[in-house]
Amino acid sequence: MDEKLTINVLYVDDEENNLISFKAAFRRYFTIFTAVSADEAKIILAQNDIHVLISDQRMPGTLGTELLAEALKNNPDQIRILLTGFADMEAIKDAINKGQIYHYLQKPWNDTELKETIENAYKIYHLKKEQQELNEKLLLNNEQLEFMLRQKLLS
Repeated sequence: MDEKLTINVLYVDDEENNLISFKAAFRRYFTIFTAVSADEAKIILAQNDIHVLISDQRMPGTLGTELLAEALKNNPDQIRILLTGFADMEAIKDAINKGQIYHYLQKPWNDTELKETIENAYKIYHLKKEQQELNEKLLLNNEQLEFMLRQKLLS
């Protein structure tokens, strides 16, 4: 299976040059979505199955940490990454506590490090989904066993 088709990444940044650079660097490896604002990102998130959400912190209107925290409510399995040019400890704390980020990276990013971070984030996303499926199967099996046990006790 072609990994490019399986890993959907949304990068949100108010600087269009960063969006262009990101897409150019990673489009061979992932299916890339970009948004210039949190509002645009919310539309993309509502219309697409995004596995990894990467956001800049300092954007007009909505901070990256606010976007990540809101995305968490709608898709808790999605893996969130904060990528920012500023070493803002308050933003990092908010991202961890409110947005439950997987990783924090500073700009300018290193292509190799960011690619590996995205790949590892997707592995975690995929494992979460597999765990959900296994839990659902286990629950169904338990219900079936309880039903059979009740039938046996009644006979």
